Amino acid sequence: MAKIDAFFKLMNDQGASDLHLVAGQPPALRIRGDIERVKYKVLGNDDLRSMLYEITPEDKVKVFEETGDVDFGYEIPGLARYRANFFMQKNGVGAVFREIPSTILTAEQLGLPPVLSKLSLLPRGLIVVTGPTGSGKSTSLAAIIDVANRSRKDHIITIEDPIEFVHQSQGCIVNHREVGLHTNTFSAALRGALREDPDIILVGEMRDLETISLAIEAASTGHLVFGTLHTTSAAKTVDRIIEVFPSSEQAQIRSTLADGLRAVIAQVLFKRIDKKGRCAALEILIATPAVRNLIREAKTHQIPSMIQTGKKYGMQLLDDAIMDLYNKGWISADESYAKANDKARFRPFLKNPPADFTEA
Repeated sequence: MAKIDAFFKLMNDQGASDLHLVAGQPPALRIRGDIERVKYKVLGNDDLRSMLYEITPEDKVKVFEETGDVDFGYEIPGLARYRANFFMQKNGVGAVFREIPSTILTAEQLGLPPVLSKLSLLPRGLIVVTGPTGSGKSTSLAAIIDVANRSRKDHIITIEDPIEFVHQSQGCIVNHREVGLHTNTFSAALRGALREDPDIILVGEMRDLETISLAIEAASTGHLVFGTLHTTSAAKTVDRIIEVFPSSEQAQIRSTLADGLRAVIAQVLFKRIDKKGRCAALEILIATPAVRNLIREAKTHQIPSMIQTGKKYGMQLLDDAIMDLYNKGWISADESYAKANDKARFRPFLKNPPADFTEA
């Protein structure tokens, strides 16, 4: 048993999502969204480096020594998987571990709207899940992929950095590929995936022009593609995808994206105030013919009003979802206000509204 495993056991016992180990500071856990210190000595740089290297593959140590950053996955059988990131900082080495539960929660257990399960049964198209880091995108995607795995008889390929949720093949064959371990880049893996008879492709991060271009191409050539971005709304997600391309190609990509896009899910995570735990508010855009026309005609600023009138298709605005959670008594007024897009709508619920009010 590695020395660091005791921290992972503590993390699991406390229900923490992240473990922070930084030279010059005591360890800390993120519990229900808040950083909380662990009663432990200040970590020395040499001791921490030794502790971290005990669980780090040799090739990853080499990358870290050369670049000052590295990502990889670590697993404790029977406990959980962890997404590890090492980095250099002022006082020496630092590391953050995100716990990836060994059990995949179902869409029903997560309380995801039924329309998301239906998306996993589509024959082709692009589905983008967006939100800030730590907003539960991977958890929601895992639940959606799980529906496909149980309901379909197809080939699923996941491309991640590192591998997070591990799906056991059920109705589908599931192959997990890790960037840096099984392939060099997302784009190389995605290019290869098109020759591997896939039906569903999960792209862990659509981070550059080539990867986004290949994902759209795959969605347009008969594959169901899931990808993630770090945007805050459905409309901004469409804009972000298009803006990655050179201006000379944007008119063409608008048309291709309009044809291939099936849905955008923007997710924000909240701390529950009625009980322990967290819950998600989701903005859901379904690519109806009217939405496709807005994308083609560069009128994405009209997407929010289209979502508002598309409730019969399962669409919902993020602020409506936040309001629903607030009205149920699940989340606080302060956090609702902080994470809403239209802050004026939530300002009346604040006990002490900010004096200098802005939409930022």
